[in-house]
Amino acid sequence: MEFNHFDEQGHAVMVDVSAKQETMRTATAAAEVCLSAELLRAITQKHVAKGDVLGVARLAGIMAAKKTDDLIPLSHPLSLHSVAIEFELDEVASRVKVQCTVRAFERTGVEMEAMTGASVAALTIYDMCKGSDKSICITNIRLLFKEGGKSGVFRREEPA
Repeated sequence: MEFNHFDEQGHAVMVDVSAKQETMRTATAAAEVCLSAELLRAITQKHVAKGDVLGVARLAGIMAAKKTDDLIPLSHPLSLHSVAIEFELDEVASRVKVQCTVRAFERTGVEMEAMTGASVAALTIYDMCKGSDKSICITNIRLLFKEGGKSGVFRREEPA
């Protein structure tokens, strides 16, 4: 397996994308926050002491996607055109499913921005609720979809 973030001497390098053509890039990533049924109800009814959990988590995820190059050392600074954070409340499994979709007309993909946005939105849910329940867990952070660029389309097959 070849890694392109290392030079011939094994030093970490930022990949040179200057010769690549700009194309529309889209990526969607997801994360899941596992919590108690009682806490999920409190989030739904906006009865969490710190306020609107999902509203704050949405803003945090958007902000994080925009700052990915400050957080991930070898990622490129990108001009994002759209960042959307969506939540699905799964009462049966007692989970909040987080999805982050990012779009940009760029020379490199936006997978890391989508993954960062989903992760930080999930972390924000934890932060806003940790006073009520320390057993919350964040799991299953993953890329669901990407398109644009020479590697083509990737779509994760998720179980129904």
